[in-house]
Amino acid sequence: MKALTRTDFQFPGQVSKYTGKVRDVYSIGSNFLIMVATDRISAFDVVLPKGIPFKGQVLNQIASRFLDATADIIPNWKIAEVDPMATIGWRCEPFKVEMVIRGYLTGHAWREYKAGKRTLCGVPLPDGMVENQRFPEPIITPTTKADEGHDEDISKEEIIARGIVGKEDYEKLEAYTRALFQRGTEMAAEKGLILVDTKYEFGKRDGGIMLMDEIHTPDSSRYFYADGYEERLARGEHQKQLSKEFVREWLMANGFQGQEGQQVPEMTEQVVSGITDRYIELYEHITGVPFEKAEGEDIAARIENNIEQFLKKI
Repeated sequence: MKALTRTDFQFPGQVSKYTGKVRDVYSIGSNFLIMVATDRISAFDVVLPKGIPFKGQVLNQIASRFLDATADIIPNWKIAEVDPMATIGWRCEPFKVEMVIRGYLTGHAWREYKAGKRTLCGVPLPDGMVENQRFPEPIITPTTKADEGHDEDISKEEIIARGIVGKEDYEKLEAYTRALFQRGTEMAAEKGLILVDTKYEFGKRDGGIMLMDEIHTPDSSRYFYADGYEERLARGEHQKQLSKEFVREWLMANGFQGQEGQQVPEMTEQVVSGITDRYIELYEHITGVPFEKAEGEDIAARIENNIEQFLKKI
């Protein structure tokens, strides 16, 4: 199995390329973006040394489905899925925050809680909670959107006070975030899953707010299996989950949390293929359809050809 870990395309009308942790984003003229979901994988804000075959396809196609399924809630950037690993859409001016919403006390929130903190991003947390317990109501815990390095927790009040997002726009972002999370929760429940937490990115185009980037993928979201959730919670056991958290747990168990001086553990073929299998498992659970591996020995050439053919039409 091959993995695509970098691209270096030159498309007609291309004005810039941005390389993110996972995605390569190409700007075409002033109106369009092409987002290529590579097979890179990151954890603790570090891109790991090996790619995960088919991960980019999983991310792109799950995001594409959920963008279509939520377009009645808020307009989004997607124009078309032009390749299993690439989407073309509208260019927006992004808000400099990521809207994180959490329905359950787990992951980063649990690590903060266990350390004794009882507020997260200005949101008070009840005493006496246990790991993976459901919050009375989902909480929004935004982060700054860092161009490099670590994103940082930030409160609604600080976002508005610092002028990162205006009050009126921020309140719209919160309302959209809750509505999208509710839709994602309902869709997950239909497949026997719990949408635990996720993040959304928004931007502006022609004065209106649009949903950007990916949504409800295993890179941006955490899912538990609904079956057995209550029993595992009562026994204080780990939840059976579909998310990237298993990658973080493997790294932590091998002494890596992205801190200076730490080395990423060896990613053996067995580790890599195991991660591929987990991503495909999530795709099939959340979509309810079998995963069809995209064909082609030369992945980059296939993507380039599909994008160029589409660009001729616009």
